[in-house]
Amino acid sequence: MTALPIIVGMGGINAAGRTSFHQGFRRIVLDKLTQKARQETFLGLATLMNLVSYQGGQLIVNKDGTVITADQIEIRLGEQIKAGTLIRKIEKNHFDVDATHWQQKLTIKSSDSAGLRFQCKKRDLPTPVPASWQVTDIESKLVSVLVPEQLEVKHDSYRDNPIKAAGQFPSGFEPGKMYNSRYQPRGLQATIFAATDAVRSTGLEWQQVMNSVKPDQIGTYSASIAGQMSDEGFGGLIRARMKGERVSTKQLALGLNTMSTDFINAYVTGSVGTTFTTSGACATFLYNLRAAVNDIQAGRTRVAIVASVECALTPEVIEGFGTMGALANEEGLKKLDNSDHVDYRRTSRPFGENCGFTIGEGAQVAILMDDELALAMGAQIMGSVVDVFVNADGVKKSITAPGPGNYITMAKSVALAEQIAGTEALRERSFILAHGSSTPQNRVTESLIYHKVAEAFSINGWKIAAPKAYVGHTIAPASGDQLAMALGVFSHNIMPGVTTIDKVADDVYNEYLDIRTEHYECQDMDIAFINSKGFGGNNATATVFSPKQTMRLLAKRYSDDLFTDYNSKLECTVQAQLRYQHAADLGQYELIYRFGEGQIDESELLIDKESLTIPGFDNKITLTENNQYTDLS
Repeated sequence: MTALPIIVGMGGINAAGRTSFHQGFRRIVLDKLTQKARQETFLGLATLMNLVSYQGGQLIVNKDGTVITADQIEIRLGEQIKAGTLIRKIEKNHFDVDATHWQQKLTIKSSDSAGLRFQCKKRDLPTPVPASWQVTDIESKLVSVLVPEQLEVKHDSYRDNPIKAAGQFPSGFEPGKMYNSRYQPRGLQATIFAATDAVRSTGLEWQQVMNSVKPDQIGTYSASIAGQMSDEGFGGLIRARMKGERVSTKQLALGLNTMSTDFINAYVTGSVGTTFTTSGACATFLYNLRAAVNDIQAGRTRVAIVASVECALTPEVIEGFGTMGALANEEGLKKLDNSDHVDYRRTSRPFGENCGFTIGEGAQVAILMDDELALAMGAQIMGSVVDVFVNADGVKKSITAPGPGNYITMAKSVALAEQIAGTEALRERSFILAHGSSTPQNRVTESLIYHKVAEAFSINGWKIAAPKAYVGHTIAPASGDQLAMALGVFSHNIMPGVTTIDKVADDVYNEYLDIRTEHYECQDMDIAFINSKGFGGNNATATVFSPKQTMRLLAKRYSDDLFTDYNSKLECTVQAQLRYQHAADLGQYELIYRFGEGQIDESELLIDKESLTIPGFDNKITLTENNQYTDLS
């Protein structure tokens, strides 16, 4: 039998909050929650944002040291929490959008016909000294310089940035202070948080998971696109010499887009199995998910950590997208609203009248197992990923233009879902987590794909959700944000509307689609389609089944006795999950950061012709099961 990839845990962070136990999803649909869920959400966000801390069995307001109860948090801090989450004006811990630093050119001419004269230290002279400069020693370290013509210099200046909003981590969230982060880029700090959140969300003892399979049957699949663009990574590497600073020994290595994979293996899971990194523009998370799903289906991997991270809220990256005309800017938003005021909450408007996407930062990590292992471990079944399809666009005139690839991925995903779950489930209980980038071109081209697929499969009122309306476009992990929202819908039976738009734009193909501007309650959903359209023709769609639909499939494979044993183990898993959820809501994350802890002594490796034994792992790696060409041997 082909193994079914089961989602057993998911963790992370984006502008809506923590991913585990659907905190970020709950923040988005806040007004539709029960009072208990709403209170848990405000508590978890208050501690995440360092507004409240848990000390000596009490909740303390950090600002003034007063004691507060969980049910008082919304009354006292609710507006601050809401204002400090989701898309909002870019905060100054990133950079000042009202006075963005840059180097402006200045041409200096002397009013004296003899030329421009100045003094400087000899060591500060350019190398080589321009031939026209006349340099005279004043003393051993000081010179006088005469420039006979003009001098071009660059000087510090500040400009009003036309792009002022982004989906940022909740205000006050500082993952680097939760562990010894050792001059690490923001994205890698977020990776450590997200990976810990995902591992602990499973409710399983990780060492037990590691020892339940062979060491090479665990895989980590993760990537960024731009790499780590903060000062500690590529950003600092590129800017250092231009700013008159020195490049550090860490900036190049820590900037690589493979680093999220490497950090998870080296510092969180301790895996020695498959390590995989691929970038597919905005579909990067799905590209890595596809590799994990394929390996699980083939039996090469039994436990997969799928991740993606992007923290690229830097002036350079934003200016790059802005110059392309891809980002929503002040002028465009004012024209749309016919107003001199910009509502930063509503800069991202999927399928409405819009003028560009809103960039975001995020880190998402999903943990998958094959179905046999998930049941044997007593894992919580959050859903299953039946398959992920990837297709290109063919010949293009513009590298950023859409093409036919996404028609292929969507049609394949829908056809597969109907074959497995049935026509009724597809037509009545499926929904789409749209790419929904909030550009004028996307709203037309993406809606047309859904229109044509819906028409072909006789689907009416196909429900559409668009996470980027709330968390922005996090680039590499964007489809991870979509998966997190899908799991939230499965859990809460609330369908997020696109509340940042007044109405669906007239040019959207909306005949067969259900795009609402308000959140609403829905019946149990069985199928989610995670869709992503990336620059350059990187299209991907994942077919994801709900926990209930997944259990229906597993019931066809496994006996009642096995499920009795599974349910007994599941009780322990649920209790462990509840303990972590309670601790996380109180801000007690206990990040896993195994820096140098439990290193493998290579001298103790045991190798023979049949197997390889690694210290610290219960099971051996078998060396004689890799021949796929037995007919040629």
